[in-house]
Amino acid sequence: MQQSRIVRSFVAHIMMACMLLISGLAQAAPVSTSSMIAPQSVAATDADREKLITLIQRDDIAEQLSAFGVDPVDAQMRVADMSAAEVADLNQQIDSLPAGAGVLGAIVLIFIIFIITDMLGATNIFNFVHPVR
Repeated sequence: MQQSRIVRSFVAHIMMACMLLISGLAQAAPVSTSSMIAPQSVAATDADREKLITLIQRDDIAEQLSAFGVDPVDAQMRVADMSAAEVADLNQQIDSLPAGAGVLGAIVLIFIIFIITDMLGATNIFNFVHPVR
């Protein structure tokens, strides 16, 4: 009887020590909505950015960009440097274009974005566009 009491006491002490160790590692804090949404929006932005890059890599679009005097590699680098809002806006505009006219419209849209970024001084793709200072 005395021996089972000692064993129970020993097991109880081991259990208490384990509970104290585990509870010291656990933490709880309030979580904001924006901190939970941010990882999802990063994944969505990466998917949108990848969609634009694969669009630029298409042969017909690369030819059109070259016809406008834009190097497709420069276009890909510009897409990689775009903010999340710019990527989402550009994808939304491309998705809203009618079928068949989307390719030309997308090329013109990217061309206009490059001209605007040249005017702002963010890029230097076209020699005929002088940055606003």
